[in-house]
Amino acid sequence: FAAPPLAPPPASNCAPPQEWKAMTLRTAMLFPGVAFLGFFLLNLLAWHQGSSIAVPFGTLFALCVLWFGISVPLVFVGSHFGYRQPPRDNPVRTNKIPRQVPEQPWYLHPAVVCAIGGILPFGAIFIELFFILTSFWMQQFYYLFGFLALVFVILIITCAEIAIVLVYFQLCSEDYNWWWRAFFTSGASAAYLLLYSVFYFFTKLPITKAVPALMYLMYMAVTAYGFFCLTGAIGFYACYAFVHTIYGSVKID
Repeated sequence: FAAPPLAPPPASNCAPPQEWKAMTLRTAMLFPGVAFLGFFLLNLLAWHQGSSIAVPFGTLFALCVLWFGISVPLVFVGSHFGYRQPPRDNPVRTNKIPRQVPEQPWYLHPAVVCAIGGILPFGAIFIELFFILTSFWMQQFYYLFGFLALVFVILIITCAEIAIVLVYFQLCSEDYNWWWRAFFTSGASAAYLLLYSVFYFFTKLPITKAVPALMYLMYMAVTAYGFFCLTGAIGFYACYAFVHTIYGSVKID
């Protein structure tokens, strides 16, 4: 119910019907579609190899029924109620003619900003990630769920702070295109997670066959994709609240 109204811009309920329907469909299909496609390709490889880890066709069909019969309709129901809400007003009046963005310094280049913004959230979960991978792939027990919750809170705070700081520098440099920059700034931590998972594979796991290796890499790629969506959303909403707060305090005579 929350995803559809949060996906588009605040004034998107004034858009033509085909736009909000397309946005809702992407919300319902994008992440589950990518995850299901990767899982289905891995399952085909397992079927071809005659592996016992292959999921039966009936289970795949049940997952599709849950996806299209429950998840997708609920997303459209949430979108229906979300688009009926009034759009949030901007704190200040904006010019309909966009200003020209001046040339930005090298340290505000998107690649540099993402590299800086992604490493701090990854550093907050680095140690805990090692224990999670070890418990998941090395068949060891994991007990530190309280500490995991604390690390998750630290991750949220770190993503919000680094995204706000870098967006503030961007606004000070008169670059107002901060929406996607805020998302990718903290979401770039998923690239570090994926690189660390590759490093963990070559240094810790005794996997030599092709199918288990592809399974590990595919699962970690889907995990990194989900982590990218999570951290990117945290950074964006933190910057959204920050920008509304600072511009809402501006007094215009």
